[in-house]
Amino acid sequence: MIRSGLIGRSILSSKSPWLHEQEARAQGLALTYELFDFTDRHLDDDALDGFVKDRAREGFAGLNITYPFKQRVIPVLDDLSRNAAMVGAVNTIAMRDGRLIGHNTDMEGFRDSFAAGLPDVAMNRALLLGAGGAGAAVASALLLLGVKCLDVADADFGRAEALAARLNALVGSDRVRAFDLKDLSTDMVDGIVNATPMGMIAQPGLPIAPDLIHARHWVADIVYFPVETELLRTARAKGCATLDGTGMVIAQAALAFEIITGHAADQQRMRRSFASGQS
Repeated sequence: MIRSGLIGRSILSSKSPWLHEQEARAQGLALTYELFDFTDRHLDDDALDGFVKDRAREGFAGLNITYPFKQRVIPVLDDLSRNAAMVGAVNTIAMRDGRLIGHNTDMEGFRDSFAAGLPDVAMNRALLLGAGGAGAAVASALLLLGVKCLDVADADFGRAEALAARLNALVGSDRVRAFDLKDLSTDMVDGIVNATPMGMIAQPGLPIAPDLIHARHWVADIVYFPVETELLRTARAKGCATLDGTGMVIAQAALAFEIITGHAADQQRMRRSFASGQS
């Protein structure tokens, strides 16, 4: 039996168990995927280290990590993949022979989803909302996709500054600038990406004032439950090109499935599973 799961907060509506277990069943693999919701279990953030290590001792093959632990989990791990080291965040842990290896599949997942869903959009300047673990992955993907200038905004300005400094050190320029969420302007940006939890079932609402969204913008959201967030609904009403979070969640889940199980996933089959799991 392959044991796996997801650690985070407010995740009881996650589609990850359905995606992973359906793919395993299609491949003839015996796999379980459990949700470890720290909010539902009344666990403090400080319990993360011991909780991860306990799952390894219990024989888990791996775990997915989501908000708010993608960066906090790093000190628990023995090593990082190149992608995880570059992004500075982990969303998948492989548990092998007593070692915990952190990976990041969010960056590739967003990159591939964006390239397929918003081809040929203007990429001179983009605004990224959220500088946490998911935001770090999306920021790296946007730079790889060719965004010339990236504005990063977060309610915690220090976190936005830290991400901008780290990315500028990697790309060798001042392509990334930090902003406070309350000091935003979208006059010069071509597109907007939400990498905050705002818009999730547990955190409804908009991550940005609606009057900052204009028809000339493209708008992407990494939230996938619900698929149509308030941000995307507002953007579509204004005539914006939009991208929802389904492409990213399916692509990153397929990569995570392979890391945890050692078996390549069929992304098209996972997409069909995701669609059927929405009903």
